[in-house]
Amino acid sequence: MENIATAEIRPKLRDILGAFLFKGEDIDKKVAVLSGGERARLAMAKLILKPYNLLCLDEPTNHMDIISKDILKQALMSYDGTLVIVSHDRDFLNNLVDKVYEFKEGRVKEHLGGIADYLDHLKKESEQLLKPAPQEKEVKVQPVTDSQQMRQESKEARRKRKEIEKLENEIAELDNKIAEIEINLSSNIPSEKIEELSKLYADTKALRDAKLDEWSLKAL
Repeated sequence: MENIATAEIRPKLRDILGAFLFKGEDIDKKVAVLSGGERARLAMAKLILKPYNLLCLDEPTNHMDIISKDILKQALMSYDGTLVIVSHDRDFLNNLVDKVYEFKEGRVKEHLGGIADYLDHLKKESEQLLKPAPQEKEVKVQPVTDSQQMRQESKEARRKRKEIEKLENEIAELDNKIAEIEINLSSNIPSEKIEELSKLYADTKALRDAKLDEWSLKAL
């Protein structure tokens, strides 16, 4: 950090490192002994020492725990330049990005808005696809009952709808579980429980992300 810092910044290096959770004797550690998450945090700390107006980040939250990701997100939210982020971490991207590019089946689609807007768009698109095709000619005009509506839909459309609804319920349950773990992690718990809960959080979040990816594929 001292090698790349300007003379003006050097007196503030300890404060900068402290903001990225390097405190006390940690500041004097050799880079070779740092964990993957610590190296990622150090790389982010180095980035803010220079006046870049464009940052390209490829899966920046890999190997990071919840606290580290929150610190990084807050730093990026206050960043004045442009961010280009490749990430599958929807929680990290939420309220951070204002444009989403979807790469799928050899095509690139631009979506204005954040991750929540993008997922809402996918949901509406899937609902539209699952609507029964309008009848070109109706012999009789009569109210359409629920049973008639179900008969008009194809067997494949009904199957797809059930799969999507099942995934949405599973995602909602996993979101609740993640929120519960985050509350436990933020409370005053024994240090030996932190590692156990952090692993449970990472596993649950990975499962939720996989379910979201599956949902997005079926919703199109």
